[in-house]
Amino acid sequence: MNNFSYLSTTTAKDATAAVTGTKGAAFIAGGTTVLDLMKLNVENHSELVDINMVPFKGIEQTADGLRIGALERMSDVGEHPLVLQNYPMISQALLQAASPQLRNMASIGGNLLQRTRCGYFRDVAFPCNKRQPGSGCPAQEGENRGLAILGGSKSCIATHPGDLGVALAALDAVLLLENAKGKQRRVPLVDFHVVPGTTPQRETVLEPGELIVSVTVPAAAHARKSMYLKVRDRASYAFALASAAVGLDVQGGQIRSARVALGGVGTKPWRSVAAEKILTGAPATEATFRAAAAAAVRDAQPREQNRFKVELAQNTLVRALLELSAA
Repeated sequence: MNNFSYLSTTTAKDATAAVTGTKGAAFIAGGTTVLDLMKLNVENHSELVDINMVPFKGIEQTADGLRIGALERMSDVGEHPLVLQNYPMISQALLQAASPQLRNMASIGGNLLQRTRCGYFRDVAFPCNKRQPGSGCPAQEGENRGLAILGGSKSCIATHPGDLGVALAALDAVLLLENAKGKQRRVPLVDFHVVPGTTPQRETVLEPGELIVSVTVPAAAHARKSMYLKVRDRASYAFALASAAVGLDVQGGQIRSARVALGGVGTKPWRSVAAEKILTGAPATEATFRAAAAAAVRDAQPREQNRFKVELAQNTLVRALLELSAA
């Protein structure tokens, strides 16, 4: 781990100015990702700009929906009454992530920006296009059991590791971003993360020095009746092999609206519009759910060790739909 300087800021203007004005500078909030990567020499920053005192806090119901400040801690959001009552899948996604200690430290914004756990990315002894563009992707033919079957490319098949982003993708969440000039813009969560293509080093649409200010999640019937189902190798402190974020509005046995996103199988939180189209207007039956699940993985491109994820993702989605429709 290289030496670095530390700067604490109290305003977004000071924080963004410090990062854009210093080569190699980066923001730090909970630090549960950036410090790990610096210890591994995957990331090397000359300065860490602490944004914990910047007023990006708050959990409130607004006219636009649930607003969550980017610096709220995962545990606080996951246990908040508004989230538990009106957006249960968000609570479930947060409280199944990491460990209690990490959830108490990690921020919402930082969680959305966490980087892949692909072993080749995190071990500097190996080449990695995400870490060093053009060096190669040994995961293509190597250890790829936990890697992506959706959204990959010849350059990268690293899985997006998060749970929260999957739930937010399903619920049409919108991020508010702010740059060094104080200009703000809104970006739908589904457009925030990008697939690797030929530029796997670029993981989001954030510009240099830009900050996540808040997340807004619209109120909806399918948000109130929703769940996040996570399948993993062990019951706690493990990343998803496959997960499903599902919201349903069912009236008289017919699905009026549906939201579906998959985790653990994509290079980004994977919203499945194809599955939603099959579900919407159809009867809430297992046959409908299985047809939707097949559509959700229709474009899957598995590798040797992760072929099982095609079936696992479908079974996870069907199980989530069955449990939710029966509730």
